[in-house]
Amino acid sequence: MEPTTREHSRVDLGDVRALRGSRFFNDELAPVPVEKRTWTTYNYFALWMGMAHNIPSYALAASLIALGMNWLQALITITVGNLIVLAPMLLNSHAGTKYGIPFPVFARAFYGLRGANLAALLRAFIACGWFGIQTWVGGEAIYVIVGRLAGSGWRDSAVIAGQHWTMWLSFAVFWLLQMLIIWRGMEAVRKFENWTAPLVSVGFLILLGYVLVKAGGLGPILHDSGKLGWGPGFWKVFAPSLMAMIAFWSTLSLNMPDFTRFGGSQRKQMRGQILGLPTTMTFIAIVAILTTSGGHVLYGQDIWDPAQLADKFSSPVVVVVALIALVLATISANLAANVVSPSYDFSNAFPKRITFALGGLITGVIGVLIQPWRLYSDPDIYIFAWLGFYGGLLGAVAGVLVAGYWVVKRTRLKLADLYLPSGQYWFTAGWHWRALVATLIGAVLAVGGAYGGPFPADGLIPFLKPLYDYNWAMGFVGAFVGYILLSLPVNAHRNEEETSV
Repeated sequence: MEPTTREHSRVDLGDVRALRGSRFFNDELAPVPVEKRTWTTYNYFALWMGMAHNIPSYALAASLIALGMNWLQALITITVGNLIVLAPMLLNSHAGTKYGIPFPVFARAFYGLRGANLAALLRAFIACGWFGIQTWVGGEAIYVIVGRLAGSGWRDSAVIAGQHWTMWLSFAVFWLLQMLIIWRGMEAVRKFENWTAPLVSVGFLILLGYVLVKAGGLGPILHDSGKLGWGPGFWKVFAPSLMAMIAFWSTLSLNMPDFTRFGGSQRKQMRGQILGLPTTMTFIAIVAILTTSGGHVLYGQDIWDPAQLADKFSSPVVVVVALIALVLATISANLAANVVSPSYDFSNAFPKRITFALGGLITGVIGVLIQPWRLYSDPDIYIFAWLGFYGGLLGAVAGVLVAGYWVVKRTRLKLADLYLPSGQYWFTAGWHWRALVATLIGAVLAVGGAYGGPFPADGLIPFLKPLYDYNWAMGFVGAFVGYILLSLPVNAHRNEEETSV
């Protein structure tokens, strides 16, 4: 079974019948044939518009205002973070387009056919948490919309487990809508993204326009100097906030092969992402920062949740129209960013038992069990505990993938071997110890000193506490360097063999 290199240097495995007997193969994980790799630059731009324009993206930017930054400080933090995370995202995207493989199969080249489940399931469980958060805030938007239309009976319903039962109902309805789409498969997700992409900005612009009119224009907003100033207080918050901005998309920096495997060429996917991520996130950041700052001028408090801010508006028409757009935006983002990847990841763990659709259902169930309303309740927990900790862990995985693919393998993979226990990626019983050790090194450097929120004030490992403010960077660099150093003996042996031949 010899793969062939087709147009735009994309590798096609051709007939995969010989792989069907392998327990590490199913149709969802199989390489996408070149003739089915049809996504264009617009598809990737639309994907990023759909993923970036959602309530948690807004809340991420707005939370920086709530932490004391002014509009310029918040914008700089977000822009720099997005540009940094774009680099590993594009580096890992290359393999998807070249070989037509999803992230968990890509990870097999470095972690082993079994070891890849460690990286994939780590990414999957974090995606489940994000799915739950997005579903909760989408349900909250539905709760506010119906409350404006149905009256006080909806808003003043009985409280169960700390929330009105109508809020729980809104959460369940939003959850079910997403499950119906994902059950129809990846093509349904793509069509939904293309349909919603041009519309998702409407809700945020309505919020911003309303606030600007009520606040008397941009003047009062732009003159707000924030609480931190430009001294030590700002720089103390800047580093962990920057890592949180990177962590926000660190999940996608790993699993973009899930989408780029459908790319028409490397140029199309790269151009779509370069045009998509920085521009859409900068746009939503500007809208969120100005809207939150305007809300402070109007109401005397920093309301970082757009649904709660909209609920204070006097015009029910503005509230309903804006939040309907936000609901569509959040469904679009949640499907692309938080359901597609874990669906593949769970399928990778049990290829013969879990389909893409069943993996999506598992994601939805775990997303509820993780109690997302607790993660989303406080900007300190949201940024410093949730985003900071998992960002450090995923930074370590990204470091292994980038080092392995670009430095050690030099983008050359044996495609069929990624599915066969008899191939070169079986390593030792399906595990590659070098990748595991490198990941452990990066993870300890990144989150060993975790402090604040649920963590000890002095850090889990006190002498590593200063490193936690740079968690994603420490995880990435530690694992990147560690994997290369551990692979030096292997590379030297390979070079000797190639020279002798």
